Order: sequence, then structure tokens, then C-alpha cells
Amino acid sequence: MSRSRRRTGQVVLLSGGMDSATCLALAAAEGGPVYALTVDYGQRHRRELDSAAALARRYRVREHTVVTLPIRRLLASSLTDRRRKVPRAGVRRGRIPSTYVPARNTILLSVALGYAESRGADAIVIGANAIDYSGYPDCRPAFLRAFERLARLATKTGVEGRSRLKVRAPLLRKSKAGIVRWGTRLGVPWELTWSCYLGGRSPCGRCDSCRWRALGFAEAGVPDPLARPT
Repeated sequence: MSRSRRRTGQVVLLSGGMDSATCLALAAAEGGPVYALTVDYGQRHRRELDSAAALARRYRVREHTVVTLPIRRLLASSLTDRRRKVPRAGVRRGRIPSTYVPARNTILLSVALGYAESRGADAIVIGANAIDYSGYPDCRPAFLRAFERLARLATKTGVEGRSRLKVRAPLLRKSKAGIVRWGTRLGVPWELTWSCYLGGRSPCGRCDSCRWRALGFAEAGVPDPLARPT
């Protein structure tokens, strides 16, 4: 997770949310080929897939690939099982909420790793955050460092020493307000992003993701174009 530099190519894990949109804007601003990778794993908030497509078009990425993984039934989460309720009352300290999707970032990064090696890219960019998040274990710095080590052991380019692929998490230690400020400076089109876990026609305003988003925009003093009028 190094500082940015001119790269042979970057694969951005693009969910369509505000964090991945900021990562995409950053990668585009740095120059070099940008590949966007979106994974449809059966998430109930499928509305974010439309946002990812719109963002990829806006930034004119070299390639936007949407991978469909039929693994929804394998993953016990309120984001993949509509019979389970998405919590709306906030997260209890020390407890991982039901919106945790088992091994999601491991799965996403593994797909991105193969994609990056095949395209000659030397970095994967993920919008993981270790501050304003819900306690997900696969958003921690230790996990990302471990995956970066794994990437160098598990790839031909890594073993042959031709590439030292980086796992970049530029938002890792930024608050949601900090992300909003940075994204605004980068010109992120917030109106194209999506955060709500319920994935309806408009944000619910009550799930954890909506609450984090609202807090970030409020603290940054930036109007959210998706906010409900008061």
C-alpha cells in the first residue's frame, strides 16, 4: 500500500459507492491505464451496479468488466439474503453486523489479482476504510498487507520478479468527511454514486451505509445530491 506513482496500469474495484468512486477518480487523475472491475455477487443493493457502469463511462476507463459470481447462497449475510433484515439502528461496539459478507474482500481481490496480472497492471485499488466502517475484518490494514504478500507469492509475475503488485487502499485512514472532501476536490460526480444497502429506488436514509454517508457529507459541509429534502 504505497504512495501513488505512474503505473503500468491500475485495476480499481468499482462497486459504485462513494469510496470506490473516489478511488476511481484518483486513479484516473494519476494517469496511466485504468481498468474498472465490478463484481455482481448477488447483493441485494444491485442498484450500485448501475452506478458503477455510469462512473466507468464518466471516467472513460480503458475497460470496465462486470463479473457475475453466483455465490449469493453461499454467503450468509443480510446483503445477500432477503429473508434477513438489514440493521437500521447502528452498530453495537465490538460486534460485526449482519451486513458483513463472509470473505467478500478476499474474493474480490482474488478476482482482481488475476485480472491485473492478465492486463499487465501493477496495482489493485480498493476503497477499504479502517475508520468509518462497520468493523468488517477484511477492511483492516493487516488483511490488506497480507493479501499483497500473497499476491507476490501466487502469481507468475511475482515469482519471476517482473512485477511487485501493490494493493492500494488510499482511503484506509480517512474519515468519511475526509473522503467527501478529497472526492469533491477530485471532481467525483456524487450524484452517480450509490450507498444504500437496501438498493431501492431512493436511499432509505436509515441503514448503516446511508448513515455513514450522511455524516460524511454533513461534517464535510458538502451537499449530498442524493439526500432526501428536509
